[in-house]
Amino acid sequence: MSVRTPDPNPGWLPDFALDETRARVPILYVEAVPVRINALGQVESIGILLRGSSTTGVMTRTLVSGRVMHGESVREALLRNLAKDLGPTAFPQLPASTVPFSVAEYFPLPGVSTLYDPRQHAVSLAYVVPVSGECNPRQDALELTWLTPEEAANPEVLADMEGGRGALLKEALASVGALPQ
Repeated sequence: MSVRTPDPNPGWLPDFALDETRARVPILYVEAVPVRINALGQVESIGILLRGSSTTGVMTRTLVSGRVMHGESVREALLRNLAKDLGPTAFPQLPASTVPFSVAEYFPLPGVSTLYDPRQHAVSLAYVVPVSGECNPRQDALELTWLTPEEAANPEVLADMEGGRGALLKEALASVGALPQ
């Protein structure tokens, strides 16, 4: 009789099981819009990631994003995904409340909503998260660009965001009073 070693990442599914699950049920994600704030708590800049899209093979702009693992709290998922995309010295200031500025829903068929993910139906809790440390993109993120609210709200920047996330970014700016008139 053999003894199995416990799975070191029990919250993850093997690729085949994840693909099967994605085809049948919505998957829960967290998304974060990293921001730099001034002493008055006003947003001075917004961090946008550059990464190669696994679905289209092109370079796109996107937000910090990742799945919530089984048994993981939303707060833990936010912290893990911020560290994964921005590095361990980003020093995010997680919100006191886990109420998101938006509940975003991505559909696998284009045109059902503004947000689109060809892999799956996904529901994402979206947060604006101030970061105070050094951000060094990791994993599949190639670069982090800091933009002023005016630059981030530019229609060309919003249109360049992966999966319709420009609409989510615009909603994030509005939620913190940083959407230019």
